[in-house]
Amino acid sequence: MSGLSIGETARQAGMSVDTLRYYEKIGLLPRIARDTGGRRRYESGDLSRLHFIQRAQRCDFSLNEIRQLLEFKGCRDAARPEVAQLTEHKLQEIRHRMADLDQLQQELERLLKLCRGSDHGCPIIDGLDTPD
Repeated sequence: MSGLSIGETARQAGMSVDTLRYYEKIGLLPRIARDTGGRRRYESGDLSRLHFIQRAQRCDFSLNEIRQLLEFKGCRDAARPEVAQLTEHKLQEIRHRMADLDQLQQELERLLKLCRGSDHGCPIIDGLDTPD
């Protein structure tokens, strides 16, 4: 039987062997073909699917969202509205997180400014110790 071993596939995909097994276990990868010794043998389509998963993760899609995207992949034209809605929702989440991070940045800058302007005590710890 041809195909790549799990170790070679993991190396080419830049993932761990455990991740490959996990993706198969949760259904992100279909059941992988086995050789006569029971060892997994990955084909080029499996590797392409792993790269798709990685790219989707870089766009901050969760594993459940990636599962949906993989399902939509088979009917791209019909699924376009659902994919657009999923992506819009993801974009909104990211905008909210960016706003939270901006607020966090401002708070840390404020604490650091207090620290640099103080000759005694620790304004950062005092600031964190103060209830909201």
